[in-house]
Amino acid sequence: MKFAGRPILISGAGRGLGEGIAKHLAAEGAIVGVADINQASAHKVVDEIRAAGGAAHAYGGDLGQRAQFFGVAEAFRYDAGPLRAVINNASVLVYEPIEDVTEETLELMLSAGLKSVFWGVQAFLAYRDEEASGNILNYSSPVAYRGRPNTGAYTTIKAGIAGLTKVLAGELGPRGIRVNAIAPGSVPTPATDGFVTPEQYAQRANNIPLRRNGTPEDVARAAAFILSDEADFVNGAMLAIDGGIIAAG
Repeated sequence: MKFAGRPILISGAGRGLGEGIAKHLAAEGAIVGVADINQASAHKVVDEIRAAGGAAHAYGGDLGQRAQFFGVAEAFRYDAGPLRAVINNASVLVYEPIEDVTEETLELMLSAGLKSVFWGVQAFLAYRDEEASGNILNYSSPVAYRGRPNTGAYTTIKAGIAGLTKVLAGELGPRGIRVNAIAPGSVPTPATDGFVTPEQYAQRANNIPLRRNGTPEDVARAAAFILSDEADFVNGAMLAIDGGIIAAG
């Protein structure tokens, strides 16, 4: 039970990688705050965690809106106690040529994927446990390091998160808060349905040095390590969970 009794808030945890890490951390004893714009999805994940014997609370809200993120964090602090960690996982995935990017799409993606990180950090600072060390974990991506066509908006956001993580590691480290990021590679989840076909995933697996796609559990285990006391001197790191795709180019 690496995280026994620790309140950990996760944005965008109603499905996909966020759901996977929520269930993994709950199994390790954390009190998980499952926040998602789709409140029904958040409640479904919480019901499954509780059925497995874990502790979790569900919250709905548009976390790209500062007031709503703060409202969720305040409610979670009331339900579970001062926060020990926040995981900024929320995002919107759209792949399209640069000439097709609209104001509406860009604002949606920036709000969900980048603004929410700022609000998540601020909300954590407002409701964290001041008597204990803290953790902020951000989600970047291999696209921040490799120029993949048709990912202009998504890559811009994930590269921004990579840079912000370094800034916050230096800024918040003196306050006992570690800030790190993970870069999950090709991991089939419901969030990628409609953007990546099974055939494309098979092609991706052939280009990954380990010759397979990742799983939500691969990501959850790595994230849990970074959040744990075993990684107590890890700050400002970007951990690639991609089977070697970044390293291999």
